[in-house]
Amino acid sequence: VQLQASGGGLVQAGGSLRLSCAASGGTWGAAAWFRQAPGKERDFVAAFSWSGGSPIYADSVKGRFTMSKDNAKNTVYLQMNSLKPEDTAVYYCAGRRGTVLHRTRSQWQNWGQGTLVTVSS
Repeated sequence: VQLQASGGGLVQAGGSLRLSCAASGGTWGAAAWFRQAPGKERDFVAAFSWSGGSPIYADSVKGRFTMSKDNAKNTVYLQMNSLKPEDTAVYYCAGRRGTVLHRTRSQWQNWGQGTLVTVSS
């Protein structure tokens, strides 16, 4: 499965952005978003199972970010509201064949190229 992320950009603190991740070349059991700030590790943001169930979120984004999907387009989204400067990072979408949700980067087999989100104060 190939993943293509898009939607990043520059936004002021308190603003919103929506990231998209389109999948091609196969199907996926679960999808996730991770992010990597400059000089830091790639951290888990959100994930859900393609077959249903509630998404899971990192505590740092809970209540501000919402993950959703469009089955017809084989695309997942990350709606980011009330953005903070500390949300600045390259955001990566990830996929895995299984449906179990993992917060660990190594459990995800497929990765998109990343899209940069910059939140100014």
